[in-house]
Amino acid sequence: MTFHVLISDNVDQKAVDLLEKAYGFTVTAPGKMSREQVLAAIPGADALIIRSGTTADAELLEKATSLKAIARAGVGVDNVDLDVATQHNIVVMNTPDGNTISTAEHTFGLMLALARFIPISHQGMNEGRWDRKTFMGTELRGKTLGILGFGRIGQAVAKRALAFEMTVIAHDPFVTSTDLDVELVDLETFFAQSDFLTLHTVITDDTREIIRKENLDKMKSGVRIINAARGALINADDLAEAVKNGHVAGAALDVYAEEPPPADSPLLNVSNIIHTPHLAASTHDAQVQVGLDAAQQIIDGLTSGNYRNVVNQAVLEK
Repeated sequence: MTFHVLISDNVDQKAVDLLEKAYGFTVTAPGKMSREQVLAAIPGADALIIRSGTTADAELLEKATSLKAIARAGVGVDNVDLDVATQHNIVVMNTPDGNTISTAEHTFGLMLALARFIPISHQGMNEGRWDRKTFMGTELRGKTLGILGFGRIGQAVAKRALAFEMTVIAHDPFVTSTDLDVELVDLETFFAQSDFLTLHTVITDDTREIIRKENLDKMKSGVRIINAARGALINADDLAEAVKNGHVAGAALDVYAEEPPPADSPLLNVSNIIHTPHLAASTHDAQVQVGLDAAQQIIDGLTSGNYRNVVNQAVLEK
């Protein structure tokens, strides 16, 4: 039996090569495809590999008459209609491991930039200023890092924080134990004890805008907040106000509820808020790995029924 794999977004050539070398697979991978091109090509595909550019909505999935699996080369599957995919018996997988180290390292880069005023002092020197006193920083050693969400990325951040001799606490209702030197705490303790607070949780009814005035008021004066997870975890108005009034010493943000953020976002042009344009997973290493992971998951799923990292588990029960 021959399986046809359609790759509608750009992935590393190594992923394409892996599929083409697999017995019984043919591949269509022209690079970034337009919506019209994907709709025209999808009826003949047994599997689809996408990134964030392709939207696998009801219209596309209705045309996918042979489709058995979708692999997202990355973590987020907001661009896939999971309910419709499940109705059509299409397994949807993501590749959470490939981005882990890149995201953890970027988080730590943001934390250091925040603690030592690196972006603003760099800008000052480019503008001809030698201003050492204004940018007196703080060490990470001895500070308490609070990690909200203690999955793969949260744990990778914890390992690096421990190497910096930080005290690490974490809150995750789905994690009850850890082999790391990390204390799992309730949410109230988490907010009260964190000197630095980094977000690594998914969006749920409980976590949406969890960084809001009600919870910001529970935090230490001078807390610093890092977000390389999901923009919707933060109430933009409340965080901006907390930074402006000094209760929050600073924030470093890589993700936004709307991307790119609108020009009138309250988070932009605020002193002590550092921005990067969703770069956490943007390393060559991560992009190679998520493509390879997606390709291998398609091969294993179609040839042996071994589906990993399935995000619509109900389809397996069917």
